Amino acid sequence: MILRAYLFLIITSLSWGGNAVAGKLAVGHISPMVLTSVRWGMAFAILMTFALPQVRRDLHVIRANLPLLIGYGMCGFTFFNILLYSALEYTTAINVAIEQAGMPMVIFLANFILFRIKVTPAQIIGFGLTLAGVVLTASSGSLTRLIGLQLNQGDALMLVAVLCYGGYTVALRYKPVLHWQSMITVMAGAAFLTSLPFSVFELSRGTAILPDATGWLVAIFTAVFPSLVAQVMFIKGNEIIGSNRAGVFINLVPIFGTLLSVMILAEILHLYHVIALGLVLGGIWLSERGKRRPVPGTR
Repeated sequence: MILRAYLFLIITSLSWGGNAVAGKLAVGHISPMVLTSVRWGMAFAILMTFALPQVRRDLHVIRANLPLLIGYGMCGFTFFNILLYSALEYTTAINVAIEQAGMPMVIFLANFILFRIKVTPAQIIGFGLTLAGVVLTASSGSLTRLIGLQLNQGDALMLVAVLCYGGYTVALRYKPVLHWQSMITVMAGAAFLTSLPFSVFELSRGTAILPDATGWLVAIFTAVFPSLVAQVMFIKGNEIIGSNRAGVFINLVPIFGTLLSVMILAEILHLYHVIALGLVLGGIWLSERGKRRPVPGTR
């Protein structure tokens, strides 16, 4: 059972790491807004083939929490993916993969500011290391760009995406008690609907690119693997070994994303990428190790 959980969680990280590569492959074959709409439209259609009975059973809970669920789908699925795919028009998949690792830092900081969740010295040091790694990547290892605060447009968009997804993750503390099939189906439907105005805007500006053969393949991959397979595998992995141990596997996302970018896209792995990846992963590891131990008898 343990090995099965590890396999599930590795597949999850590999799928999410592959999303950045897929987004880069989409450039010139399907535009970011259209890709987001097609991705979540497909994912929603697939979910409805098996989740509809569960959605019907949970309809009373869904109706009572519909604005919140729509907000989750809009922020965590629509906005994040539009920003990520738009970022890949201007920056490398390696940069995007590494910058995504800044999400735990955003969550850590938001929990501290909003909910005054106590932190340890090790977590503060880990926060600093992670921040240094993300800044190093965003500035392309250039001290001049760093001092002048000059960001590549794609890296700037990706940093906004990280903030967006970090906020979505923190807001999940308010999610209702709802079966996972119902929750992801409603969120996917909300993501599809809220992405449509962005696709219409892209069409009105004349910048929309309707999918060709490559664009459809990318859309299918993103709909099946990052959207569905990864979500199910992550839930199953959590059920077997618990959320704390499962969460550690998310640290593999920037590693897989970086390796896939080099192998599939033939992107150049610079020394600053390696240093940044080490700083980011080291910071996350230190933060995890520095978590406060719960007092016996408390939750």
